[in-house]
Amino acid sequence: MTIEVGIEGIQKVIPHRHPFLLIDKIIEAEPGKPVVGIKSVSYNEPFFQGHFPGKPIMPGVLIVECMAQVGAYAALNYPEVKGKIALLVRIENARFRHPVVPGDTLRIEVELIRLRGNLGRIGCSAFVEGKLVADAELTFALVDREEEE
Repeated sequence: MTIEVGIEGIQKVIPHRHPFLLIDKIIEAEPGKPVVGIKSVSYNEPFFQGHFPGKPIMPGVLIVECMAQVGAYAALNYPEVKGKIALLVRIENARFRHPVVPGDTLRIEVELIRLRGNLGRIGCSAFVEGKLVADAELTFALVDREEEE
């Protein structure tokens, strides 16, 4: 099912805020199917000032963070985990296949492999123009969200 959830909708589900909310929108989210998120990579991103001046490349750890945020949206969108946050506890089999540069649009596809108790596992892939640029398997723990004061 095609949907479009913008920043406000994403913030209702995951706790990330500017400047560390990296994903721009969720375009597909149907129970039992991969969740798809979008990250538009702009030259104005602050990390490009130092990575690398004159030849900017998006850091791989931030691509993983984008995948984790789409995964958190996928996991935390279930009613039975309301009031929880997802903490990244393991990154496995991460591969970076092609550089991501300003002007690229990352299409992040996340499949929930397992959600049992307070642990979840997701398979993630990131694409630019249909070309696989990164993939990883991530494990997260669901913990109670502390109330904001």
